[in-house]
Amino acid sequence: MRHRRRPTGTQINGTAHIAAVAARLMAEDGVEDVELAKRKAAHQLNLPEWIGLPSTQAVQDALRTHQAIFHDTEQRERISVMRHEALFWMDLLADFHPYLTGSVLEGTAGRYSMIDILLYPDSDKDVELFLLNRGIAYEHVPPRHDRTSAVLQVSRRDLVTNLVIYPSHDERVVFKKHDGSVRERARADLVRSRMAAEAIL
Repeated sequence: MRHRRRPTGTQINGTAHIAAVAARLMAEDGVEDVELAKRKAAHQLNLPEWIGLPSTQAVQDALRTHQAIFHDTEQRERISVMRHEALFWMDLLADFHPYLTGSVLEGTAGRYSMIDILLYPDSDKDVELFLLNRGIAYEHVPPRHDRTSAVLQVSRRDLVTNLVIYPSHDERVVFKKHDGSVRERARADLVRSRMAAEAIL
């Protein structure tokens, strides 16, 4: 039987260092994609490929630590403002089964982050028609995932929101991140509950 080799101290320290630098890139430089942040961090540190990259969870933990140390009050205010903005769109688009996801839901949104809302209409044209009838300007942007029908980008109060449209039957599908962890999403009532709970802390 082949035994799995345990990571060496160099590997552990190396991946931890990559996670810390990746977190800084996300918090300070507006890098949204975790995998891209990992690769950029490893490149900046000139670390060899055999060390490997940290898990997405390790980077998210490092990002929370970075924001708690350097941007505590600013971070809490940013998340509150962005979640209120997300709720505005979720309430407006309630007929299309909206869910908040991404860094705004997770509480790790940086200075350049956008709000990501998933929608599950019968047709992506229904969402476009809804926005057009209300005089709401939007822009098509390239989808990030193959299953996405369309992404409509809207702006309000200097905040950008991505309306990520999926086929209606995908509402039951559980999507996963690159590291295999479940991609969290939440309806408006859960977002409000989370905001109320965090306000007490």
